[in-house]
Amino acid sequence: MGDFVIIYLGLGSNLGDRQQNISRAIDIMSNSVHVEKISSYYETDPVGYAHQPRFLNAACEAVTALSPDELLAVLKEIEVVLERKPSFPNAPRPIDIDILFYGDRVIKSPKLTIPHPRLEERAFVLVPLAEIASNLIHPVSGKTVREMLRELGRIEGVVKWKETENV
Repeated sequence: MGDFVIIYLGLGSNLGDRQQNISRAIDIMSNSVHVEKISSYYETDPVGYAHQPRFLNAACEAVTALSPDELLAVLKEIEVVLERKPSFPNAPRPIDIDILFYGDRVIKSPKLTIPHPRLEERAFVLVPLAEIASNLIHPVSGKTVREMLRELGRIEGVVKWKETENV
């Protein structure tokens, strides 16, 4: 076991009970990482492949002693447990867990790119992340999460989700 590192993860679901899928993923993840903060849930329009249900997205901050590769393996295992099936990019899925940041590390390997390569252009990632870590600095661009969000301009298709709307 190495030192503890603060990590940020993005979670999304658009199949089945979306809220339950994200909650279960965080519960299972708690066996391997110490979850510190969880953002509100946001209902978001699909990106990349539009003909699918809307997503529920959240971000979480956690502390781990796992290496980036070990963390990736744990998260992929959770996706399998929650019945994510291999499919095409941006396909509908019961759960998707992305490593957004791993401390201030910059990693580019065939399996893993950290920080997440497209997070700067994705409101569905930045809005929940800004709620829990607005001053977090991107180790490559040097911009804070708040600055990246501001640079996106007008935010559309990302709405704070209230359970009562779906009862």
